Amino acid sequence: MRYLLLCLTLLLAVGTPVSANESEGVDVKEIVLGHLSDAYEWHITTVGGHHISIPLPVIVRSEATGEWHAFCSSRIEEAMEEGKADYMGFYFNEEKNGKIYERLSDGTSVRPWDISITKSVVQIWIVVAIMLAIFLGCASWYKKHDATKDVPKGFVGMVEMLVMTIHDDLIKDSIGEKHYRPYAPYLLTVFFFILITNMLGLLPIFPGGANVTGNINITFFLALCTMLAVNLFGNKEYWKEIFWPDVPAFLKAYPVAIMPIIEFFGIITKPFALMVRLFANMMAGHAIILSFTAIIFIGWSLNAYLGSGLTLLSFVMILFMNCLEFLVAFIQAYVFTMLSAVFIGLAHPEHHHE
Repeated sequence: MRYLLLCLTLLLAVGTPVSANESEGVDVKEIVLGHLSDAYEWHITTVGGHHISIPLPVIVRSEATGEWHAFCSSRIEEAMEEGKADYMGFYFNEEKNGKIYERLSDGTSVRPWDISITKSVVQIWIVVAIMLAIFLGCASWYKKHDATKDVPKGFVGMVEMLVMTIHDDLIKDSIGEKHYRPYAPYLLTVFFFILITNMLGLLPIFPGGANVTGNINITFFLALCTMLAVNLFGNKEYWKEIFWPDVPAFLKAYPVAIMPIIEFFGIITKPFALMVRLFANMMAGHAIILSFTAIIFIGWSLNAYLGSGLTLLSFVMILFMNCLEFLVAFIQAYVFTMLSAVFIGLAHPEHHHE
């Protein structure tokens, strides 16, 4: 249903006459893709055609000189407003999703080494700060109270309930009583990181609004961590099931080792599924909400009657989608953690003697 709504909203946006969009300055593609992509500034709002943003540090290595440069992203914007083509040879390439490029002396453009502090990086730092505040605050409560006598209430009690639910009912049951302890800290961290990131992404204003888990680079890294946890610490029974599974000999040795090949590809496809599932679900939710928002402005740019009708419809759908996204934010964090725990548990099978 989420993808059906996404397709419908995008079709409505694409089907709108270009002249209407241009007359009112409504660029659906820019609204949707601009939010979904990373940025070198944090856009807050637009007042009277003036964009209010928080510029972020740009840290790049010049391909021409080999030197590192660090400057504020607003320098490039200021240079463009003054009629210059770039700042120190660097500019934002709109054809490449606003990524920073360097213009060389021969007129060609190249992508420099870029370790800039982008919007997604700042959002991750904010999430880390929130997690530290939550868990250090809860730890402080336990230091001051006897956990065997005092029962935590309020926010600390809610956090304890959530932690113990994930720890006991998900991690321990999926991995097993014997092997779950080394992986519990990682899986709990992943769960709360994804959950808080998803929640902040639903806030329309700073410090929320960044589409971190809708960025495939972030989900790739999370999936890579799970892949390493599974394969670096899998026991010999796990690797035996991959390279010499318990199937008839003709399926694993002669004439082609079919099952070992399939099992080996499973090492890659499992984390790939984790990466794509989280990325696609979060990206689709943000795109749907933004598309419905853009439809309001498109309707008013055509006429007042259509604008009024589309505003009411879009408002109802946006409200519904935001409520749904709160649920999806928890579900996606739970599913990613659950599947990671299941894959780790499969890497520690017990040898059964007959």
